[in-house]
Amino acid sequence: MDEDEYVEAVLSVVERIPAGRVTTYGAIAEHLGRGGPRQVGRVMSMYGGPVPWWRVVRADGSPPECHEGEAVAHHRAEGTPFRRSGKLDMAAAFWQPT
Repeated sequence: MDEDEYVEAVLSVVERIPAGRVTTYGAIAEHLGRGGPRQVGRVMSMYGGPVPWWRVVRADGSPPECHEGEAVAHHRAEGTPFRRSGKLDMAAAFWQPT
């Protein structure tokens, strides 16, 4: 899989995440069998604008720091469950790419 194919594969997974659900950078990398969370994060930072980028979060349920306010607004609008800590409830919201 070359770089362009990897970018398309990452974005394809992100497009399938249902509203109100989230997955992690690492889960996407594991599903694709290539790269890791940082590589997926790089793809998202460079090419993720047209897809529901807010649905990809860190494993601890934290949204992307640089767009946290916008991400939280999207999550609230979609009814994504939160914990009292303000982080997403990963047990309730996690979506496993298949």
